[in-house]
Formats: sequence, structure tokens, C-alpha cells
Amino acid sequence: MPADSAIPSFTGDASPYGGGDPYADYRTADFPFTRYTDLAARQLGAGVIAANDEFFAQRENLLVPERAEFDPEHFGHKGKIMDGWETRRRRGAGADHPWPTAEDHDWALVRLGAPGVIRGIVVDTAHFRGNYPQAVSVEAASVPGAPTPGELLSDDVKWTTLVPRTAVGGHAANGFAVDTEQRFTHLRLNQHPDGGIARLRVYGEVVPDPQWLATLGTFDVVALENGGSAEDASNLFYSPASNTIQPGRSRKMDDGWETRRRRDTGNDWIRYRLAAQAQIRALEIDTAYLKGNSAGWAAVSVRDGEDGEWTEVLPRTRLQPDTNHRFVLDAPAVGTHARIDIYPDGGISRLRLFGSLTEQGASQLVARNAELGA
Repeated sequence: MPADSAIPSFTGDASPYGGGDPYADYRTADFPFTRYTDLAARQLGAGVIAANDEFFAQRENLLVPERAEFDPEHFGHKGKIMDGWETRRRRGAGADHPWPTAEDHDWALVRLGAPGVIRGIVVDTAHFRGNYPQAVSVEAASVPGAPTPGELLSDDVKWTTLVPRTAVGGHAANGFAVDTEQRFTHLRLNQHPDGGIARLRVYGEVVPDPQWLATLGTFDVVALENGGSAEDASNLFYSPASNTIQPGRSRKMDDGWETRRRRDTGNDWIRYRLAAQAQIRALEIDTAYLKGNSAGWAAVSVRDGEDGEWTEVLPRTRLQPDTNHRFVLDAPAVGTHARIDIYPDGGISRLRLFGSLTEQGASQLVARNAELGA
């Protein structure tokens, strides 16, 4: 991370919890990279596959999607139960030197839900006020398939440092910008020498495997897991637009995209970037769990290139609440971007655009992977 980075940094203890809202004195900031996809999201398939120690709190808590909770009365047989990953206190070699060495540290291995280029990382120490690590570091590797923890820790794997050993603060969102142009599949989160971390977020751009997509043939060309992204939206009052291209069907109302109520004659919209130039042949608009607040009508348009003209592929069509709507296009639509307009407001839970990459799109994706060392 550049020394002149404008990313705020937090160090030192937070005050002991004194009652009331535990987040009242939480230290955080608006990190510019959080507009990207969380590559470590459980919904994408990420997991914490190993840790050297999780004596007080389990490693899997690192990827829980909700913010960490704190119950001051929650204790177990091993001590205070925290909503995060917490290791025991390290000790030195003996009474003459009871302190851990400078090299002592704990680690956790994280499999990203989708491979990609990492733009920023948040190591969140919420509620770890005096028991957070003194410093953290993060390394990344690109390993195909589904390697075991032992294989990841072998000498054959090359690890690239994304965040050098850096002091962090307790009860704070510690953010780090990353500028390494490589495609990664796994992370190693290190805490020096020990302590607790509540959550880990890894923001970046999905870079899919071109061979896998070519083998699939027809797939969802706007899905996050396949390299699509939500670039912009008219309104994000209740939920992020990226929810609409998450894997699987929505499971509750806030798992989709919902806008505030309009009091004018405008309409709301989301603009997407596809995995690469693609030929779209069918689409789905799902309003699952949006019953009294689903969009009334929707239209879908496609654009080829940054400066291309928008072409409507689905005219304004009535939507039903809590329903998955399927449409087969009369003719395939070629494009690199898509846009859904909803009328007048409300929300949808998912948008699926089914098709395949064009020859140009497939070639560009292969070239992109080669540039990133994949």
C-alpha cells in the first residue's frame, strides 16, 4: 500500500465497553474500494478452511455477512465468547523470556468465493477492544482446483504479500488498499502475535476461468460469480444493486434490491457490466419476497461497448409480486453492458441474463487472465 495512501488508519486500544450501544465508539471510514464485490462472501462460496488456533472463537465467524454482535454476559467454559476469530495468548520460551518472539503469529487460510483481482481489504476488530492483534498482514496465492490446507502450506505455493505487517486498532474497521494486478484464489490472514479479528472483507473484481465458461456454453453472463458487476444504480436506499446478481434465489426481502418510494414521475434503474461481450438469448426477472413493494413494470436494454447505443431487448413489461418471470428473446442480443429500468420504483430480487460469450468476448477474457498470471 502506498505510503501516501489516503486510507484512514486506526491504532491502539478502544475504551472498555461501558454499556449502551457497543458501536457508539466504533472507528470506521468510507473506504473507496468497497464498491467492488466482496470476493470472500460466503454467498459466493468462500470459506475459512484452516487456522492454526481458534481457542476462544471460531475461524468461520470471519466471513459471517452480518456485522459482529456483542453480548457482555456471554461466557463459556473457555472464557468470553466473541463473535469473531480469537486465538489464545501466546507465551515465550520460558520464565526468563515470557514474551512471544517478533516472528510469532497466528494464521487463517481463506478460500475466495470467486477468483479475482483484489482492490482492498478490511480487517475488522469490532468489539475486540484490548484483545485485538498488535498488527496484521495478508498474503494471497493462486492455486487451481480445491487444494487442501496442507497443499496450500507446502513450499510449492507462491504467496504474494498484499498487506505488509501493519499496526491496527481495536474496535475498528482497518482498511487497506491493494494495487497488485494479479488473479488470486486464496488468502492467508496473519495476526501478530495473537488476538481476535471479528470480520474479514476482501473487495475486488471477479476474473472467471475462460475454459470453464467455454465448457458451460450457456450461462448467466451478468452473474457476480461469472464476472458480471453492478456498475451504477439510481437508488440504493434499502439495499445494494449487486444483490440482484448474487448466486441462488433470494431468501428474504433485503436479499434483493429495493428503492425508496418515489414521489415524482421518474423511474429507478441499475446498469451492469457483463462478464465480457456476450450473446444474450433469454432472461429472468425475479421479485421473490418483494410482495407489496416489487417493481410494477420492468424493461431491459443492452449496449455494446462503453459508447454504444442502448437497445431495448425487453419492452416495458408488467411484473407480479414474489414471482420469477422468464423471457426468451425473439433474437439474440449482443452486448457488453445491460440495464434494467423499473417503473416507477420498488425492487427486484434477481436478474439473470442467459447466453454465451462471443468469439471476441472469449478472446478478451483469455487475454485478461494471461495478463493477470492465471
